[in-house]
Amino acid sequence: VGPRLTIKDPRWVGAWWLGFLIAAGSVALAAIPYFFFPKEMPKEKHELQFRRKVLAVTDSPARKDKDSPSKQSPGESTKKQDGLVQIAPNLTVIQFIKVFPRVLLQTLRHPIFLLVVLSQVCLSSMAAGMATFLPKFLERQFSITASYANLLIGCLSFPSVIVGIVVGGVLVKRLHLGPVGCGALCLLGMLLCLFFSLPLFFIGCPSHQIAGITHQTSAQPGLELFPSCMEVCSCPSDGFNPVCDPSTRVEYITPCHAGCSSQVVQDALDKSQVFYTNCSCVAEGNPVMAGSCDSTCSHLVVPFLLLVSLGSALACLTHTPSFMLILRGVKKEDKTLAVGIQFMFLRILAWMPSPVIHGSAIDTTCVHWALSCGRRAVCRYYNNDLLRNRFIGLQFFFKTGSVICFALVLAILRQQDKEARTKESRSSPAVAQQLLVSGPGKKPEDSRV
Repeated sequence: VGPRLTIKDPRWVGAWWLGFLIAAGSVALAAIPYFFFPKEMPKEKHELQFRRKVLAVTDSPARKDKDSPSKQSPGESTKKQDGLVQIAPNLTVIQFIKVFPRVLLQTLRHPIFLLVVLSQVCLSSMAAGMATFLPKFLERQFSITASYANLLIGCLSFPSVIVGIVVGGVLVKRLHLGPVGCGALCLLGMLLCLFFSLPLFFIGCPSHQIAGITHQTSAQPGLELFPSCMEVCSCPSDGFNPVCDPSTRVEYITPCHAGCSSQVVQDALDKSQVFYTNCSCVAEGNPVMAGSCDSTCSHLVVPFLLLVSLGSALACLTHTPSFMLILRGVKKEDKTLAVGIQFMFLRILAWMPSPVIHGSAIDTTCVHWALSCGRRAVCRYYNNDLLRNRFIGLQFFFKTGSVICFALVLAILRQQDKEARTKESRSSPAVAQQLLVSGPGKKPEDSRV
């Protein structure tokens, strides 16, 4: 008879595919309204007709005679050519490929755009690592089931992300924030997120005591490295059926490693519990129960996840203002391309490498690997302290990078605002003097501007 598994058993595999089916069905239902969209949006159609009229007026013979190259300065000719490029209705694929490198370099040379995108890369790296490995981290760190970990994440983390994005948009609209205000809001949100991440280094559970794996300086029974009491059992090295000694809270990889020779099943109304008796490697020969030992600090998962959710909300507070910085920092004709470049960098620099980096860091904290055909297959036990420090440390590293980028953005915006005010204050006396010289019946040449 095979072992009776429960949801608390680390070998338990639930209906992991069911969530993908539900999500795919929801996406398919949400995509149905797209089939009823018109071929052209009315506003875009009128704008396209207006641009064609402008092109027709610009290319008329009278306009060409009036604005001949001999009567224009080189700067005006260049501006006119740029304007023709800006109002061009469409570009072919070949034309777009030729223009793309120049526009890409021109966009990346903009310091505000580059720094905001780098800060979003850091935030997306943090989000990718959290979304991929947070359930596993909670399961291993606090000895809770995978279903309970995902339930907590769905009830606390995801709503906090939505609240953070909405609150950020409301603040930008209500306070009428300009570029400097958006930069200050982004920096404040990330500083608070970084502050609330510090307690996460100290909220966690210690590693389990596993016989033959955990090395202790004390002479506590059951913690010797592969004790001789189980040598006669010829225990398989790749077996995994954990049992727990409730008196000493020492865990054994299999009942064989505990030296047990018999099995007892106690049936109850709701579930049955399996015990192994006559265990020669257990202190005082106490029976051991099937399954891993429960953690004494599983209750800390709720405050830990509350802090994570609060940090996520504060980080998502920067979503709308940072997007506004990108839209306001590039030219009107380059906005669409700038957004495309932004998401390209997010995919390449954040969502693709971040899970690999987090996974590699987590693998370095493993203390016992299961073997399959002589090769490492899956990690059975982790060093909880190392796991917590490295996982939260990576998150802290990405948050720090985002804070630095937003601080540089705010410094540049303030410098630009200061230079604009200085230029405006210098130009005001010149305009007033021109008004006095021109007299009441005349207007200055630049009065239209």
